[in-house]
Amino acid sequence: MAGNVAEFTDQNFDTEVLQSDAPVLVDFWAPWCGPCRQIAPMIEELAGENPDLKIGKVNIDENPGAAQKYGVSSIPTILVFKNGEISESFVGVRPKGSLQAALDTAKA
Repeated sequence: MAGNVAEFTDQNFDTEVLQSDAPVLVDFWAPWCGPCRQIAPMIEELAGENPDLKIGKVNIDENPGAAQKYGVSSIPTILVFKNGEISESFVGVRPKGSLQAALDTAKA
């Protein structure tokens, strides 16, 4: 079940992520990144399975500001935000279960 994955940009990052009432999972990625393409379906599944959360992606080639602000140097990097703060961070491909656990923690 694929969900609605948001597209976060340098322009909407503060509003969509930092000011969100719900926890937010942000996938920093680029089209040329193989591992990023590998986890894309998993990100969509998580969005479908967590409709109460906000899940989205930042294309670092088009939006370098957000990536730079959070020190993203390797992709994929996945950050989970709660109340505007990073509650979990992952670099590289991770099992879906570990990402879901991070979301469950952020929801609690």
